[in-house]
Amino acid sequence: MSGLTGETTITADRLVLHPLRVADADEMVAVLADPVLHEFTGGRPATLEELNERYVRWVEGSGSATELWLNWIVRRRDDEAAIGTVQATVVGLHEQPEASVAWTIGTPWQRHGYASEATCGLVEWLRQQRIDSVVAHIHPDHVASAAVATRAGLHATDDVVDGEIVWRRSLKPTR
Repeated sequence: MSGLTGETTITADRLVLHPLRVADADEMVAVLADPVLHEFTGGRPATLEELNERYVRWVEGSGSATELWLNWIVRRRDDEAAIGTVQATVVGLHEQPEASVAWTIGTPWQRHGYASEATCGLVEWLRQQRIDSVVAHIHPDHVASAAVATRAGLHATDDVVDGEIVWRRSLKPTR
């Protein structure tokens, strides 16, 4: 897992996932401005100041040797426009590493397959880093996120955490 760092750029067919920088908040505040993005997660769109503070924390990391915070800005390859984010929180680094993944695509770019493409690219990169499994927590009514998880090879489990269904995929090679 020597390559396991949020400093890695991940490429997909139409997208490039660039490591998150604090300066990205200037562009991302508009991408994430639609209150509809909070329908299933709660809260409201962050102000520029709040997003800057959040990105500072994310870039600094968890502060724990056993938990990594990895965050990327999703950009279209053709024009480098920021359209969303993907993230992975990796735990169990020294025994059975597991990544909890999440994605957000701004409202104007939804329904074009970008969330699936970005998430599949992230999951493949995590597999290459020898992460054992990937999980996502998805609100039971969030049909679009369930579709993204399915495309990324995750399957709904019977586990529920904070009202969200736990989706899981093993990345261990089969023998």
